[in-house]
Amino acid sequence: MRHHLDTIEALNPDVNAVVTLTPEAAQNEARAADQARARGDDLGLLHGLPVAHKDLVDTSGVRTTYGSPIFADHVPDCDALIVERLKGAGAISIGKTNTPEFGAGSQTFNPVFGATRNPYDTTRTCGGSSGGAAVALACGMVPITDGSDLGGSLRNPVNFCNVVGFRPSPGRVPTWPSDVGWFPLAVQGPMDRTVEDVALMLSAIAGPDPRSPISIEDPGDRFGKPLGRDFTGCRLAWSRDLGSLPVDPAITDAIEAQRTTFEQLGCEIVDGEPDFSGADEAFQVWRAWRFELGFGDLLDDHREQMKDTVIWNIEAGRKLTGADVSRAEQKHTQLYHRVQTFLSDHEYLICPVSQVPPFDIETEHITEIGG
Repeated sequence: MRHHLDTIEALNPDVNAVVTLTPEAAQNEARAADQARARGDDLGLLHGLPVAHKDLVDTSGVRTTYGSPIFADHVPDCDALIVERLKGAGAISIGKTNTPEFGAGSQTFNPVFGATRNPYDTTRTCGGSSGGAAVALACGMVPITDGSDLGGSLRNPVNFCNVVGFRPSPGRVPTWPSDVGWFPLAVQGPMDRTVEDVALMLSAIAGPDPRSPISIEDPGDRFGKPLGRDFTGCRLAWSRDLGSLPVDPAITDAIEAQRTTFEQLGCEIVDGEPDFSGADEAFQVWRAWRFELGFGDLLDDHREQMKDTVIWNIEAGRKLTGADVSRAEQKHTQLYHRVQTFLSDHEYLICPVSQVPPFDIETEHITEIGG
């Protein structure tokens, strides 16, 4: 524990990954963990491992700001379910990692704590919205972190920071508390430095819970088994741009450079992707609907404390009609069936995680790709 706290002290001023730190409590828990091990107690799967929680996740007695000045001094009185499970597995919380305001954006900055910088080039972004978590992992500040994902937030920052994140299927990691228990777009998941560690952490946080109506019944321990397998004959779909998305040439070059690796594993590779038509329209409707539901009341009283992109999403949600929402659900359902049909003939789809490399730290979001 002392090593991780020292690493945070040494490196965090340059990257701003950990925004709330609880060193005394963490060291007290670490000593108790050592004593439990010395006594021969039954130990949890993650016994003694330091963990930092994304600042969107409620932590009892520890400041949780959601990246918003509205909640700059907010201290929850209960833990989120994912925090409960990590504690139950023996992990020791050391604090909170940075996030954009209400998790909105692929650039981790907010008016409460400022920007989190890419550890490989501090003039560039670490991605978002789980950017603080990805940087903390890349810098060795913690061995495991949690993240969340509505539109890439578990995947984009780990891609920018050379670590590993996994977006589980909705319900695989149950979410609580939540005011939209049936909503399938927002999920929580593990972030670590290796695939094996992601599987280990997933085994601790997955599994059913009655507080989450879409939680999957499978127990989490199924993910703790060895990951090795023979890929001979495995049929992969290979897509450089998912059919029509603009992608920076540096990204497509990096993807193509890995094709030989999959061929050497014995995979059968075919170029192609599902028909994603309608996906963006459906996503924009559901995102706007979620923002209006989650933050619409705040807009009426705290507009001057909210960033423009959050306001834009809330106002877009207020303009939605019943017909807009029903058509989005129809497109969503049609997309699901097209993807299922495609995957019946392809075991995996290999595609870029991000459309662009890490961009300038002063740029809120990309407006142009490849000219």
